[in-house]
Amino acid sequence: MKLTTQTRAQGEAPLGRDMVWIPGGQFLMGSDHHYPEEAPAHRVRVDGFWIDRFAVTNREFEKFVKETGYVTMAERPVNPDDYPDALPEMLAPSSTVFRKPSGPVDMRNHYNWWTYVPGANWRRPRGPASSIAKLRDHPVVHVALEDVEAYAQWAGMELPTEAEWEFASRGGLEEAEFAWGDDFTPDGVHMANTWQGDFPYRNTLDDRFEYTAPVGSFPANGYGLYDMIGNVWEWTSDWYQEHGNIDSPCCTAANPRGGDRHASPDPRDPVKIPRKVTKGGSHLCAPNYCRRYRPAARMAQPIDTSVSHLGFRLVVRPDADN
Repeated sequence: MKLTTQTRAQGEAPLGRDMVWIPGGQFLMGSDHHYPEEAPAHRVRVDGFWIDRFAVTNREFEKFVKETGYVTMAERPVNPDDYPDALPEMLAPSSTVFRKPSGPVDMRNHYNWWTYVPGANWRRPRGPASSIAKLRDHPVVHVALEDVEAYAQWAGMELPTEAEWEFASRGGLEEAEFAWGDDFTPDGVHMANTWQGDFPYRNTLDDRFEYTAPVGSFPANGYGLYDMIGNVWEWTSDWYQEHGNIDSPCCTAANPRGGDRHASPDPRDPVKIPRKVTKGGSHLCAPNYCRRYRPAARMAQPIDTSVSHLGFRLVVRPDADN
């Protein structure tokens, strides 16, 4: 079923970037059939906007760094005053990297596959011995919120809201399970870079990729957008809140911007680090773990944290056209 959309003359893409015009419209945001943080499904309306056709790549981020001299959070030492209980080795320039264990592990403990690696950053996505020499067209990763916002300011753009991102991801389909329909692999074709096999120790590579893939390696959705599902999670501008806390779940909300910076979705977090919503799933999402390779899926990401499977793309709204 197609979404209800509003028509508008789209003109040329702004800023000389490869962007897609997304017509405004209404849609059913979230899902009542999967993870509890996606419920309740609720009606939302968004105005039209431009969005990057692809996630921002290492090549594009490198241009920004060369022009500005910007240093990402993962490349800087951590201020010990911000984390008074942290071990000294955790204060070195570092980022979080996926490391595949050799066999089955306790799935309740994500530290069995996530490792804080000194020297890991966007230039060295798998640790100090790695590089992006052959990854120029892969999505940039190991970018914390501060890094993403610095790039967006330099580019004259913004992060999408969660509603804008989900609307665009659906590709014009109403309530479809995935960005392309209800069949995960139609006619046996892999439509996104996800994990096949038993996560986190056995990946059968049916989709050909162990880690990230070059942007555009899989079919576009109905709006002509690539990798809205899988490959890397993507930052949005919304502070995380449970959908159950929305003001009007019964009614259509217009251009919602969610959350409260000071609300923590995890009461066990002693630091109470603010979290933003990330969307889309990644190459680590698998049928036996994290079935979040869907438009409705969402995750709360601490704003001070960078990881090896999280990137971003940007939007331009009509009143900000350049």
